[in-house]
Amino acid sequence: MKKTVFIIATALAVACTSCFSTGMGTSTANSGYGYGNNGLGGILGSVLGSVLFGGMTFDQSSLVGNWNYNAPSAAFTTEQTLNKAGGINALNNITAQLAPSYNSIGINKKNTFFNFARDNKFNAQVNGIPFNGTYAYNPQNGEITLKTATESIKGNVTKTQNGMGLMFDSKQMTNLLQKEGKVTDKQAVAAVSTLAKSTDGARVGFEFTK
Repeated sequence: MKKTVFIIATALAVACTSCFSTGMGTSTANSGYGYGNNGLGGILGSVLGSVLFGGMTFDQSSLVGNWNYNAPSAAFTTEQTLNKAGGINALNNITAQLAPSYNSIGINKKNTFFNFARDNKFNAQVNGIPFNGTYAYNPQNGEITLKTATESIKGNVTKTQNGMGLMFDSKQMTNLLQKEGKVTDKQAVAAVSTLAKSTDGARVGFEFTK
C-alpha cells in the first residue's frame, strides 16, 4: 500500500503542477478510461482503479446492488506490472482499443449489467443475454468467482472513481463473452482476448456504476 500512496502522491504533484502552469483544463490522459476528464479527478480516478492486488477494494455490503455498464476498463495485477507496462498511459491505450471491440459485439449501457444480492446470488446480462448463479467474493484482495449452471468464471473487482471495475484475464473474459454473453463475433472476442494477454499482468473488463 505504501507504493499505492506514492503513486497517488505523484499524481497529485503532477496535477498541481498542471494547475499552476495551464489551469485545471481537460485531461486527455484519462479520456479513454471512462472517468471524468477534468484535471485532478481524472488523474486520481485512473490511479484508483489501475491496480488489482494492493489496490482499493469493496467490502461485501458495498458490492451488493445493481451495477450498470459504463465504459471499457482495464487494470494491472500489481503496481510493478503497471509501471513496467508504462503506467496509466498503458491502461488508456488498452481501454481505447477495447471500445471498438465492445461496440462491434454490441455491448452498451442498456444491455450489460450485474446485480449482486446479499445472499451471494447474482443475475446479469452481457450483450443482452441474461444469466445467473452464485458468487464468492474476497474483500481482502477483490477476487470474485461467478458460478453459473455450466462454469465458474474468476475475476477481480476494484474501485474506480465512477464505481466498480470488473476485470478478467484473457481466458476468463473469453468464457464470459462467448459462453454467457453468447457473442458470435469471434473476431471481436479474439481482439479483446489479445488485449488481455498482450502485456504481462493486464486484465480487461468493464466499469460499472450504480
